[in-house]
Amino acid sequence: MTKIAWLDDQLWFPDLSEALQDPDGLLAAGGDLSSERLALAYYSGIFPWYSDGQPILWWSPGTRCIIDQAHLHISASMRKLIRKERYQITRDRAFEQVIRSCAAPRSYADSTWITEDMIQAYTELHRRGIAHSFEVWDQQAGEKLVGGLYGVAIGSCFFGESMFSTAPNTSKLAFIHMVEQLTTWNFKLIDCQLENPHLMSMGAYGICKQRFLTILKSARVIPPSELAWRQV
Repeated sequence: MTKIAWLDDQLWFPDLSEALQDPDGLLAAGGDLSSERLALAYYSGIFPWYSDGQPILWWSPGTRCIIDQAHLHISASMRKLIRKERYQITRDRAFEQVIRSCAAPRSYADSTWITEDMIQAYTELHRRGIAHSFEVWDQQAGEKLVGGLYGVAIGSCFFGESMFSTAPNTSKLAFIHMVEQLTTWNFKLIDCQLENPHLMSMGAYGICKQRFLTILKSARVIPPSELAWRQV
């Protein structure tokens, strides 16, 4: 049986070539969710993904799902919804509310993989200006939060973590706005981590790990536009 590295208090990760093929991308376990370790993980092309009762698991899969504006698919129904101007989209206005909404039980599952420890860790990353959120507010319901997403920004890379919606298509609204806004800010890489039908329907696509790392190594040291994340 192939073993994976067990992380200790030292700030390190094994070489990505050591990631397992089954399960795809499992690289290491243990360690902590300190801001320093999380920042190093994303800088290196690694992300945490685990459930309550498990040790922290760190992943670098063989295929990485990404999105860019050239591939972004906006359906006719979504264009119609955007034109209605019912929803207001903001950024970094309600980060903790967004991540807690992403962690809430879904109709198809009892819970998500976003544990309380992860909520606290990413909220601290947000305080440090590393994690960010996009929010969708229903202006016809007294500016009620009905959708959004959050992720991590390193250089001109954005690593999407999770999104939610409590009204039809509002997670798609957040996703479309994210792609368009990050492109305006000159982000070079928008990472969606793992392929799923929802993301693929929006134009996300998979690339091999080596291509992903090539893009990452260049983009992570390039700052985005000076306007990025400014409140206007």
